[in-house]
Amino acid sequence: MRFELTADQRLLQTATADYLEKSAPLGVIRSLHDEGRTFDRDTWRRGAELGWTSLVVPEETGGGSVSGEGVVDATLIAEQFGRGCAPGPLTAVNVVAAALAEAAGADRHAGLLGRLLDGSMVAAWACCAPGRGWDPEAGAIEARPDGDGYVLDGTHDGVEHGGDADVFLVLAHTPEGLSQFVVERDADGVSVLPLESLDMVRGFARVDYTGVRVPATALVGVAGGAAAAVERQFQLAVVLQCAELVGVVERVLEFTRQWMFDRYSFGRPLASYQELKHRMADMTLWSESGQATMAAAARAVQERRADAGELVSVAKSYLGQRATDIIQDCVQLHGGLGVTWEHDIHIYLRRATVNRLMWGTPSAHRRRIADLLNV
Repeated sequence: MRFELTADQRLLQTATADYLEKSAPLGVIRSLHDEGRTFDRDTWRRGAELGWTSLVVPEETGGGSVSGEGVVDATLIAEQFGRGCAPGPLTAVNVVAAALAEAAGADRHAGLLGRLLDGSMVAAWACCAPGRGWDPEAGAIEARPDGDGYVLDGTHDGVEHGGDADVFLVLAHTPEGLSQFVVERDADGVSVLPLESLDMVRGFARVDYTGVRVPATALVGVAGGAAAAVERQFQLAVVLQCAELVGVVERVLEFTRQWMFDRYSFGRPLASYQELKHRMADMTLWSESGQATMAAAARAVQERRADAGELVSVAKSYLGQRATDIIQDCVQLHGGLGVTWEHDIHIYLRRATVNRLMWGTPSAHRRRIADLLNV
């Protein structure tokens, strides 16, 4: 729980929680899964009206936050998404919107940015090579100059909400260096293959580019100048993911505590057994520590501090590990009920497990911390 929130931030948090509870309860998530869908477009558009897509975009380009600290505000939304395992391309759209808004020559993409902000379009960041995880150098496809544009060839895998995206922000190598391009889903040579996901409502896709020709205006920023922007986008994606994990763990601990008071064994509630009290105390401590690491990372990313990359990796290495550990413990505390399809805890475990693997595993982030510290 965060105690330092402003009145406007609490209003944003409450409005989001209320809307998600009414429009996307877990029953709706099960229905979307049964229908083979990842989210509802109308629900997403109404969420955009609440500010879900505009918090990390400066006011001069159509965005705006409630506190002036857009990254911190965005983590409040992500926490509520985690508490309900809510559907929707929150991270994907915010990362792309921030990239378009902050790039040099952002006016070229003002129309697309506006459609992302009002929820009428969905974008995805295509940046990972098959089997390589997070590695921008390996993930960048080939973009060779051709007349007044570029031709793209290569493959991106594990593109979050790639099957739902109308447009992709594509990471590529040009002769000048690391660059990013806006590529329409229906462009000639683009092939999108939806992939199965452990998460019930978070879709992924493999995107292939075969001789995809894009105009020079598709370039985001300047050719060869994307390295700093890519690091910033990565930090934003990871901190939103960590905020979602905070919400997941909070909610699982809440209903597990209630279960321990309601469930009797040998004439006593489970919550009365000392060993189980100790387990719950440990998990609560881990949860609170995770909240602290995420909040520190969000503040550093918001302020663009030099240690932001390190703090983001601290948060992911800790929360990515602890979240699944905590939920697995809670599954055990539910006994046989915890491994049934009908109980909701597996929905949370699925979300936490996918988040653990996305944007770098805990071990990869520990390695990244060591590299940043020159260890």
